[in-house]
Amino acid sequence: MVQLKDLSAENRKLLEEQDIELPSWAFGNSGTRFRVFTTDGVPRDPFEKVADAAQVNKFTRSASRVSLHIPWDLTDDYDGLRKYAEDKGVTLGTINSNVFQDEDYKFGSLCNPDPKIRQKAIDHNKQCIDIMRKTGSKDLKIWLADGTNYPGQDSIRERQDRLADCLEKIYAELDLDMRLVLEYKFFEPAFYHTDVPDWGTSLVQCQALGERAMVVLDTGHHAPGTNIEFIVAQLLRLGRLGAFDFNSRFYADDDLIVGAADPFQLFRIMNEIVAAGALSADSPVNFMLDQCHNLEEKIPGEIRSVTNVQEMTAKALLVDRGELKKKQLEGDVLGANELLMDAFNTDVRRLLRELRESQGIDPDPMRAFLSSGYLEKVRQDRVGGKQAGWGA
Repeated sequence: MVQLKDLSAENRKLLEEQDIELPSWAFGNSGTRFRVFTTDGVPRDPFEKVADAAQVNKFTRSASRVSLHIPWDLTDDYDGLRKYAEDKGVTLGTINSNVFQDEDYKFGSLCNPDPKIRQKAIDHNKQCIDIMRKTGSKDLKIWLADGTNYPGQDSIRERQDRLADCLEKIYAELDLDMRLVLEYKFFEPAFYHTDVPDWGTSLVQCQALGERAMVVLDTGHHAPGTNIEFIVAQLLRLGRLGAFDFNSRFYADDDLIVGAADPFQLFRIMNEIVAAGALSADSPVNFMLDQCHNLEEKIPGEIRSVTNVQEMTAKALLVDRGELKKKQLEGDVLGANELLMDAFNTDVRRLLRELRESQGIDPDPMRAFLSSGYLEKVRQDRVGGKQAGWGA
């Protein structure tokens, strides 16, 4: 079993400084289109969501930012929310716009054939930018449910033109230190065609906007068998990978705990991140979770997610890059593959326990949280009001 001393000083620093942004909506109730199950003690407002996210950071020391989703996280006091977050030891991160739940968006938002509805979607993103100024957020994340269900329903080409026009207007509203990050998804809820279905479409739209427009890669938004680490490598090469949405999928966009379905895939992704130097503090890549804890408790689910990413990052940092390059240049196929497999098969739990002890936190974040009494307390305190949940 490896120890912390087996990491170079540089790689240890990268692991110590790794930070993963948490989604506020992961702490609310969520489910499928068939049923949303409730959980005792679920937050009722953005302040309580931030309080729960702060617990994850308290016990992992690797999750200091919280993404907000508008209108799910609307409040009259963003200055107060920002200060509350800081008092809890976290900051407010990415602002996610929502142009997929309003009745007007039945036939799309930024791609809708009706110019009035397109303007409504633009105005919502402008509202999100105003919120960014109050929260100190630097990234506006846009995911669109836009698309069609049947051939001939609308012009695919014209919808791309509408999208480009609307994104240009939104991009123009950003402050110079802000970014627009555009997410893609290959299907659902549209079934015939989706307006931003893949990394290429997102990239083309972002390149037309400017340097501060970047691609978001959600690990659950690809067809089965897609080589996601290739996409990661290509976007890193082009300097256009703005953010991750980490989760796991078995069939569709399952939004399960990252690493639950395919830990080896998560390792392969982190291997490309490490190889490209994208873990460094000056990297443009923002590591985020986008998950729904339908059955499990929310905070423990997020703790498990963060520690899963840490584990695969540690394994990727153990790869001997110099030796790997040597074997690649020699054409040593099995030797090169063996180096990666050795790293993946290495047990890094002791290394991570030592790292946490050096940071002054419990070496077992899950056990420490479950022993803290926090869940029992919020179950007693959060009685009455409306529980936050998908669509709340």
